[in-house]
Amino acid sequence: MSPVRRCSRTACGRPAVATLTYVYADSTAVLGPLATYAEPHCYDLCAEHSERLTAPRGWEVVRLLDGSAPARPSGDDLEALANAVREAARPQERAAEAGGGARAVDPMEVARRGHLRVLRSPDN
Repeated sequence: MSPVRRCSRTACGRPAVATLTYVYADSTAVLGPLATYAEPHCYDLCAEHSERLTAPRGWEVVRLLDGSAPARPSGDDLEALANAVREAARPQERAAEAGGGARAVDPMEVARRGHLRVLRSPDN
């Protein structure tokens, strides 16, 4: 058996990219990203069939995410990543000064690089 889930439509063998579920009480069809696990009352659809999906008259189609387009990082995501890299690269002494010295320095500690510490020999 192939690990790739296929489109649920008859005679379609393309890989699934979205999952369709129905909320009968609200007359709503919900099309979202591919579910983690195949469920018995859900339908996996390929990109073509998910784009062409229509609902019966009186029903509403809710599209949660476009599963066929890869998610791209926003400007805020990239800025947060750059700030995290700058913070991690800052020497520990300046980081302690900026943080108000909330962290006590171990007398055995000689230097620090990221999560690694250089300790003084117990003989000294």
